[in-house]
Amino acid sequence: MLFLYRIFIGIYPIAAWILGFVNPKAKQWHRGRKEIFKQIAARLAANTKPIIWMHCASLGEFEQGRPVLEGLQKQYPNYSILLTFFSPSGYEVHKNYAGADYIFYLPMDSAGNARKFLNITKPSIAIFVKYEFWHYYLTQLKKLHTPTILIAGIFRKDQLFFKWYGGFHKKLLSCFTAFFVQDKSSASLLQSIGINNEVYLGGDTRFDRVIEIAAAFTPIDPIAHFCNNSLVLVAGSTWFQDDETIAHFEKTNPNIKFIIAPHDITNQRLQNCLSLYKNAVLYSDYVKGFNTAPQNVNSLIIDNVGMLSKLYHYATITFIGGGFGADGIHNCLEAAVHYKPVLFGPVYDKYLEASGLVDAGGAISIQDVLDFERVANQLFSNESDRKKMGQFAGDFVHAHKGASKKIIHYIQEKRLLTS
Repeated sequence: MLFLYRIFIGIYPIAAWILGFVNPKAKQWHRGRKEIFKQIAARLAANTKPIIWMHCASLGEFEQGRPVLEGLQKQYPNYSILLTFFSPSGYEVHKNYAGADYIFYLPMDSAGNARKFLNITKPSIAIFVKYEFWHYYLTQLKKLHTPTILIAGIFRKDQLFFKWYGGFHKKLLSCFTAFFVQDKSSASLLQSIGINNEVYLGGDTRFDRVIEIAAAFTPIDPIAHFCNNSLVLVAGSTWFQDDETIAHFEKTNPNIKFIIAPHDITNQRLQNCLSLYKNAVLYSDYVKGFNTAPQNVNSLIIDNVGMLSKLYHYATITFIGGGFGADGIHNCLEAAVHYKPVLFGPVYDKYLEASGLVDAGGAISIQDVLDFERVANQLFSNESDRKKMGQFAGDFVHAHKGASKKIIHYIQEKRLLTS
């Protein structure tokens, strides 16, 4: 299995380079790692503090790790914070994040790269968020006796760790000092393969993060002007099939306002949205002169990154994209924390927070266009129903806060870092 892994990590950068000619993200992935060790060594040359290292695969994992990272920053101000990303969608958005002293792409996993990276950075602790099981980094951390923690972990029985032929992957789990998992099922699965010590039911740190974001809400004047006390549907992280479903409803409901934030904001995707939604305008165009915008505009297409979590504040009901695709829905907690009813497509079973929201009465999974029309009509026409559903959604989020404090408390209690 190690032989196959070496082939994988050898081919991956080559594939990214080739794909970079046609795929912007692959190009960023490859370009971001050019002379990466020179960048890291130069930036850390003047560092005199011990280092807390957190690694996130992408944007979603960063949002999960952020409350822990910021909590540790306050608790241990004599440490520098090192943040790494595997994916461009995380790094490019947060490369200027003020909460970390150093932010880099993680060099591709290999024996040499892992030794070199850890020799330069010398982290006092390594925190991996949810996923990311890189063989050479983990085995080198274990060899160096560096405390290594997985937070917001979630495991499923179909993963390789739990297969009879998954010995290589099981060994990676033995490199962790502690696991903070989201649910009892994950803890039981780890126990089933002999991992009994230092496994904690920590919950999902995203609950803490979305509560923080909602508490720090500041108004967006162009959005408030666009909504103008109307009934509003805010749809976040939508894909084509999501937009097809919503646009069908939009055509027969001109009095409802629609705010659509597509998952990708490439020019092709934005033009696609403009053609689907009638009387639509891009947010960047609307904001230039929203006080004189045409009155018949009822659909606003968001063409930026970073605004979505605030947009849900203005919603009457919300829709979370991705549920018609194989990978499933995006973050539904950002909407639920605002005490808004949440709708999404049929593919959500892998997401504990989505299943929990449905069970709590704060979310409804819709199956197709006609189902969406039925549910949306019911909620828009019945204020009592949507307020009750929104209350269930918000209560569900607040009932699950506190995961970040558990992790920070563990680090303090075990004296993994010195104050």
